[in-house]
Amino acid sequence: MAYDEGLAQRLDERLAGRAGVTRKRMFGGLCFLLHGNMFVGIVRDALMVRVGPAAHAGALARPHAREMDFTGRPMKGYVFVDPAGFDSDADLAGWVERALRFVATLPAK
Repeated sequence: MAYDEGLAQRLDERLAGRAGVTRKRMFGGLCFLLHGNMFVGIVRDALMVRVGPAAHAGALARPHAREMDFTGRPMKGYVFVDPAGFDSDADLAGWVERALRFVATLPAK
């Protein structure tokens, strides 16, 4: 399964130099991890964002966000964001920072 290379480049640029961030091919796409915990990824042209269970409903209320149903069942704490939801650099930064804030609360793997 292919993923949006342009989005990968945007994420690489946004995350360049951030300590503890790595990237890994997962879920047929590309994921970015902080200290081993996935926080954002790309599946086809959608941005996969890990927001955590407490922020899940709020994230779904944002424009262009939807349930992450990768396995056919919604995964609480994760959302997909369609391209219109991260078209601007500010929108992409907001999603990335939201995910980083949550994942920073988790123990390193």
